[in-house]
Amino acid sequence: MHIELLLMRHGKSDWSRAVDDFRRPLKKRGRRGAQRIGAWLRQQGLLPDHVVSSPAERASATARLTCEAVGLPVERIVYDERIYEAGINALLQVLADTPAKTERVLLVGHNPGLENLLIYLADQPVVLPDDANLMPTATLARFRLAGDWQSLDAGAGRLLSIIRGRNLPD
Repeated sequence: MHIELLLMRHGKSDWSRAVDDFRRPLKKRGRRGAQRIGAWLRQQGLLPDHVVSSPAERASATARLTCEAVGLPVERIVYDERIYEAGINALLQVLADTPAKTERVLLVGHNPGLENLLIYLADQPVVLPDDANLMPTATLARFRLAGDWQSLDAGAGRLLSIIRGRNLPD
């Protein structure tokens, strides 16, 4: 059985406001990047069965905007506090709690956790892009994984693509 994981880093956040890290909102560019990724997912026919997001403002807004662009009801987003500031083990546990029959998960979160998970799951060494930034804001990594959500080991997935929202058309 093959399953798919879509790892998405939140859109560009707005540092101009004096708020704590958890409440930092998206910039206009961050909202646009999330919408572009959602439109790309819709065009590719890659509708997630399950969406789980960090509850931090910039991640939850990214998840909502992406789901709206895909055409999924935002009420289907599951907010999981374990994703905020999560390392690999916490993210693997979030994925292990995915409903068993789920074939494609969209997980919206933060670096460095997402980059570390991407490298951990990849069955081949991950080549850094020219700018040495693997998962900049509003970037989506798509994996095909063998097995199930409860048994994601190192090297369990084939990295199919990394899509940057800023490189997609409006």
